[in-house]
Amino acid sequence: MAEKSKAERLLDLVEELKLRPHSVGELARRYGVSPRTVERDLEALALQGYPLERVARGVYRLREAPPALHPVEALALFAAGRLLYHQAPTRQYGSALEKLARMLPEPLRGLLLRNTEGLKERQGDSRTLEMVARALLERRVLAFEYRSGGSKNWRPKELLVYFLEAGRTNLGLYAVGFERTFHRAVLTFKLSRMRHARLLKETYELPQDFDPSAYFRQAWGVVGVREGGVEVRLRFAPEAAWRVLEGDYPGLEVERELPDGSLLARLWAAPFKGGVPWEVLAWVQSFGPRVEVLSPPELRELWLAEARQVLEKATAPVALGG
Repeated sequence: MAEKSKAERLLDLVEELKLRPHSVGELARRYGVSPRTVERDLEALALQGYPLERVARGVYRLREAPPALHPVEALALFAAGRLLYHQAPTRQYGSALEKLARMLPEPLRGLLLRNTEGLKERQGDSRTLEMVARALLERRVLAFEYRSGGSKNWRPKELLVYFLEAGRTNLGLYAVGFERTFHRAVLTFKLSRMRHARLLKETYELPQDFDPSAYFRQAWGVVGVREGGVEVRLRFAPEAAWRVLEGDYPGLEVERELPDGSLLARLWAAPFKGGVPWEVLAWVQSFGPRVEVLSPPELRELWLAEARQVLEKATAPVALGG
């Protein structure tokens, strides 16, 4: 870490010692100063009234009681921290994780802090993250190049960012907003498919009628259902019925349970090219033969066609490369 001024170092030192105990040697290496300088910093904190406590020889911490939380609240924050860790594309998320951990009682605090070490090696595109975040916070138009899934072409886009969403299946980050260059509609863009993101000088106001809850209410993934959403009807085999009945799939409605234990269910999804809700297809395929697509016809035909392709590959001779 680059050397800080004494005032900056003291402020940072307070935050670090609130999180967990640190040794003098560890802090000296962190700030690029001598152990004696760290000891003087600790003495200065004690003189300022900070509740400094020595927990072992040369090891100190600041006693700080986390806010009173109901056990369920504490567990909810811990779960949020775990999701943050799994989703974090860059090491910069570590500081956010530490701040979240500070709110938790032990042992949840310590358990969550162990995740921060694993973030140091993550090398995601922090610039894109910063540009998208600033676009939303500063209400500035975001310009970038975008490559849709499966496409080889990069296309210029200008977006008025309304919302940021984490995908429920891949935990990837997505920007939702008004794309004004071509579609002139509210669309969803995956951050990892952006490049050369930059902020324009032009600003905008968030529309009062944009409701993220309404936009995602019938979304199966991260693509909100606008006008023209399609109803998908499914039949789940008895051996898969228990997974559906657990209620782990928001937006999936069970119509009825059949005498043999199978289920009829339905959901609404956003159609893509050819009228097919591709976000639903991948999820349906995860059930293998334990689900049947009943409608719409476009999705049923594609589901059957891909199943036939799998069968063809399974029965074809295996060609081993030389």
